[in-house]
Amino acid sequence: MGSLLLEIEGMKCGGCVRAVEQKLLEQPAVAAASVNLLSRSAWVELQDACTAEAEALPALVQALAALGFVAQPREQGSDPLSRRQRQQQLGWWQQWRQLVVALALVLVSSLGHLAMLGLLGSSAPAQALGNAWFHAVVATIALAGPGRAILINGGRGLLHGAAGMDSLVGVGLASAYGASVLGLLWPASGWPCFFNEPVMLLGFVLSGRFLEERARYRTGWALEQLAQLQPDTAQLLVAPGQTRPLRVGGLRPGDVIVLSPGDRVPVDGVVRQGAGAVDVSALTGEPMPLTASEGVELAAGSLNLEAVLKLEVLRSGAESAVARIMALVERAQARKAPIQGLADRVAGRFSVAVLALAALTFVFWWQWGARLWPQVLQTSSHGMHGSHGVLGQHAETPVALALQLAIAVLVVACPCALGLATPTAITVGAGLAARRGLLFRGGDAIEMASRLKAVLFDKTGTLTVGRPLVQAVEPVDGCSADALIALAAGVEAGSRHPLAFALLQEAGRRGLTPVPVSAASAVAGEGVQATVASAELARVGRLGWLQQQGIAVPEPLASAHASQLGVASGHRFWGTVHVADQPRPDAKAALAELRRMGLRLRLLSGDARGSVQQLGAQVALEPSELAWELRPEHKLDQLERQRAAGITAMVGDGINDAPALAAADLGIAIGTGTQVAQDTADLVILGDRIGAVPEAIQLARATMTKVRQNLAWAFGYNLIVIPIAAGVLLPGFGVLLTPPLAALLMALSSITVVLNALLLQDGGRNDALARAR
Repeated sequence: MGSLLLEIEGMKCGGCVRAVEQKLLEQPAVAAASVNLLSRSAWVELQDACTAEAEALPALVQALAALGFVAQPREQGSDPLSRRQRQQQLGWWQQWRQLVVALALVLVSSLGHLAMLGLLGSSAPAQALGNAWFHAVVATIALAGPGRAILINGGRGLLHGAAGMDSLVGVGLASAYGASVLGLLWPASGWPCFFNEPVMLLGFVLSGRFLEERARYRTGWALEQLAQLQPDTAQLLVAPGQTRPLRVGGLRPGDVIVLSPGDRVPVDGVVRQGAGAVDVSALTGEPMPLTASEGVELAAGSLNLEAVLKLEVLRSGAESAVARIMALVERAQARKAPIQGLADRVAGRFSVAVLALAALTFVFWWQWGARLWPQVLQTSSHGMHGSHGVLGQHAETPVALALQLAIAVLVVACPCALGLATPTAITVGAGLAARRGLLFRGGDAIEMASRLKAVLFDKTGTLTVGRPLVQAVEPVDGCSADALIALAAGVEAGSRHPLAFALLQEAGRRGLTPVPVSAASAVAGEGVQATVASAELARVGRLGWLQQQGIAVPEPLASAHASQLGVASGHRFWGTVHVADQPRPDAKAALAELRRMGLRLRLLSGDARGSVQQLGAQVALEPSELAWELRPEHKLDQLERQRAAGITAMVGDGINDAPALAAADLGIAIGTGTQVAQDTADLVILGDRIGAVPEAIQLARATMTKVRQNLAWAFGYNLIVIPIAAGVLLPGFGVLLTPPLAALLMALSSITVVLNALLLQDGGRNDALARAR
């Protein structure tokens, strides 16, 4: 199954998101789609990877164009953009121009109010400002200019049954303008003439959208910081002792570049000359520098601290670690959290419901409201903000009051807040996590992490450093320790298991040559077997496994709290090798923090009982929280039992634990590459910090707290303000919302949601400063 990331222009609210998502899902080539209002993007899963560009893309673009949305694929293979280029793409000039127009419109309207009240004197300019025809011209220019896009998009949405924020504002603008034109050309109709109203309404809407865009840009701060980790140019070595600057996008595998102290690594490469300390904390969160020497691979974004290094380029800029991390983060931000489903379903029908409510409001106050409460017409002339709004000042008839309240209902409703509630917090949270070396696969993974009840751990390479050493060798009579190690090293030579490295390292320490073998194969959860020169089948693995093969295994030494590997050739048992691993330095503190957070803990290991119990004592795990000598299927059984008691995470190295990571509610891979992240784990922790597990869960909880706060605000705002706009408080309290005030409240509601999400980002900065100190 292929995937496609589309950039979509024109989305303004949750109703737009719902319409785009439904239209994408209607296409036969689409298996799943997730639309993000904040980043204005859509992550599309295709039925067939082969049709992504050739067939699916044109159909998707055409389908969205019919709704009025411009879609184009995001270039996956392009080089990461510099900060300057990224800012240029945001089109700030257009945003600033829109703000200037909005402020000019508000200024003209305000002067018009003052002129009509006689506060600007009786001069010719003042009389012109107070003339209804002058304001008719201003309103016409405003709607034909900056308001034209809103009217067109809103009308197109209504025609296609996809009403959104532009539809609500567009109907409000058109209603106010149409009624004013009717009142100006046909005074006997009794319709109010208030051209200032649509002008001020449009001014507030455009001002609010500008502020919202600025706030939205800040939500990408963490991702922008990641982009800055990759410099724009590198020093290419063209001849011995001679370099020249070259754009990072021009580097190719095999090129050699020179890094001076203080330079960031521009692309993934391997050190060919030089040695020194390299800061990798920006990518992995590791506080201690890495010692780089010949043969060591460095990821793009690392900071060279002290020596001149020559690097051979391994991957181009678009395929570097930074680029892959950014791609994962962008994909994570496009994938929704399940909690967003409710908001999207509501937002999809919200605009239609508001249009219906506005129509009912108009009919009620026109036909019955003014008769039931005659005093409201006087209230509308002198009540709340009455002296500021021309419509309120001249609402002397039921139809004028009804029109004002209907427009206020249209404008004050805010599907934008519903659409932004989740993606703003998810975007900030995922970006902050990436800056800390925590890669969530999507909003669903963040929500799952926030709801965890239990965390299960693998042992080797997860709670331990993954570099076990041979502690003791116990050969049987008639066999030497060196012969035992040479045979075991030969059998394990092709394996990448940490225990194999321990045997090979011990053979090297003793100066032994591993015994040549052939046809080596691993038996999952048991050990490795291979054919030696004598045509016998040699085995290295669990003692119980050797006994199952008919090999007589004597009682080993009293447990040395180490993994016991039996070594045999044919049906002859050669002896036992005791291999022990060391716990990670931060393992005990990390488990204590998880326990403090109320999570149940359990250690699942295929190692021997003594080794697991020793590690449990070192990291303060209870005996009941330990399980040993588990094969992969046994780990899955344990995992299923834990899942029955609550949402469970599995933490492993992402390679041998891939089945468990995939089966868990949340798979967490420690110190693995992005390929594992894409295939199995829901959360990848770069580097080797087990302490990042509680950090990731805390960040997920903080993110979902912001999501719930935003949703509560979005729903609460609309439930409270829409009835007020409809005139519920007008008869008893004289409270009246004019359309411009309604537009201001609508804009502030969206901005509040974004700013609340940004508080999470500010907290992340404070945490970073605290760690730095």
